Amino acid sequence: MAIDGIVLSKITAQVAAKLPFKITKINDLSENELLLGCRSDKEKFQLLISCHSVYNRLQITQQAFTTPQEPSALVMLLRKHIEDALVLSVHQHGLDRVIQFDLRVRNDLGDARHYALYVELMGKYANVILVDDDNKIIDALKRIPPFENNRRTIMPTAQYVPVDPHEKADPFTISRLDPSRSASDQLHGVSPLLGREIEHRLLSQPYAEILAEIKASQTLYVYPKDFHIIPLTHLNETPQTYPLMEGLEVVYARKEEDQRIKQHTGDLLKFIQREIKRNEGKILKLQEALEEALDCEKYRTYGDHLLAYQHLLTKGQGSLTVENFETGEPLTIPLDEKLDAKGNLRKLFQKYQKGKKGQSHIQHQIDLCNQEIDYFTGLSEQVAVATIPDALEIRQELSQQGYLKASTDKRKKPKTPAYGHLTLPNGIQLFYGKNNLQNDTVTFKLAQRNDTFLHVKGFHGAHVILHVDNPDEATLRAGAQIALYYSGARESSTVGIDYCPVQHVKKIPGGKPGKVILGKYKTIYVDPDPELLNRLLKR
Repeated sequence: MAIDGIVLSKITAQVAAKLPFKITKINDLSENELLLGCRSDKEKFQLLISCHSVYNRLQITQQAFTTPQEPSALVMLLRKHIEDALVLSVHQHGLDRVIQFDLRVRNDLGDARHYALYVELMGKYANVILVDDDNKIIDALKRIPPFENNRRTIMPTAQYVPVDPHEKADPFTISRLDPSRSASDQLHGVSPLLGREIEHRLLSQPYAEILAEIKASQTLYVYPKDFHIIPLTHLNETPQTYPLMEGLEVVYARKEEDQRIKQHTGDLLKFIQREIKRNEGKILKLQEALEEALDCEKYRTYGDHLLAYQHLLTKGQGSLTVENFETGEPLTIPLDEKLDAKGNLRKLFQKYQKGKKGQSHIQHQIDLCNQEIDYFTGLSEQVAVATIPDALEIRQELSQQGYLKASTDKRKKPKTPAYGHLTLPNGIQLFYGKNNLQNDTVTFKLAQRNDTFLHVKGFHGAHVILHVDNPDEATLRAGAQIALYYSGARESSTVGIDYCPVQHVKKIPGGKPGKVILGKYKTIYVDPDPELLNRLLKR
């Protein structure tokens, strides 16, 4: 779902419409994303530049982002050279996926300096490059040394070489296509997706009319797997429509969040999955040990028979075969060749005692491992729908539990977990947690005794609190939808949601954060209702 030159031309035009503007802040969001805070005479806005290999783009965004505490080396360099720079012009190189920002900034002596910031959005080669007025590269997000590409070196002090232009026709300057070739092969800035749409429309629509619609559009048509600035009629699917920049937010809202979470939390999900795998491996070994312990009676039998037949034993024997007292069958007793009869008796009875006493201990360890797997599985489901603040709270929880190293900054006071809150159409307040710390907060610190508690049955999920003691069915189902969405059962149908007064919710003594038991409760069954959920969350 990458943007092509046509979509980028629309984005560039909307950015250029805000000229002139200043770059007031520069931050990174992840290793592939930069966020420029900008201010024009009329407004403040943010430019998001993503150089992800798949989701690379430029867009205006109003979204609130959490930035890393430690800026990257490139961000520090950009702050040094172009923070407070005035953007004089923004233009696209033809219909290539290259945008050039021409900047002017005054140094400490008041002298004007000119820079160019190139944003190249070409798949895995996507890059941000800062160039001085002598056309020398100051630095880039992704450096490319000569031994990787001797035609186009991207390194400090190297001369900036523009991207090779495509030898294709400008779609807005020609009147017809060659029917023997695909549209994307002929037209500059046209992706294979848009090319297929043009070819499909040419069966019933003039080429000039198609291009006129592309030229006039400021709307993004979003499909389950694709998007573009005109309806993709060849897909035979119904799109959702948005203004261009809002549509880009919708398309990419979740796709790069995992990268940002990794930047802020040190790859939290990888740590959680490693803990699950470690405990699963530990259980396999414990189960083998338990099977051995449960079979300890054989060592008592060996010991009893060796005690009776020890006069037949000579030192150095590896085994002794005697008649079993109970069955009359031959019984072979394994022996340690280095030990005499007393030594082997002692060893056999020790194995028996160890197995007998170890059964309960091993089973306890298996139970603990299962609890750990259950705990970390719940965390992995929470990370799957987490925002950066949610993920930071999960990391904080793991630090409090001793799994991760705690923050060394003791000056920071613990913040109240950022639980969810919305007001239902009937005015009733609803609170919900998206991780364990938030769940504990809404249930045991925020809720009152007679409020209504909801939780998905048999799955990890959100604690939902309705600030009412006897909710009607519509209110109950609204709370159930939130509980269902923020749970491991969000893709399931006909899911049970348990509910009861908060006074019947008890924390498990010594249990993990977020773990509770319910006293008297009832269950309501619901199916996912995306339309209702969207209305609720938009509120």
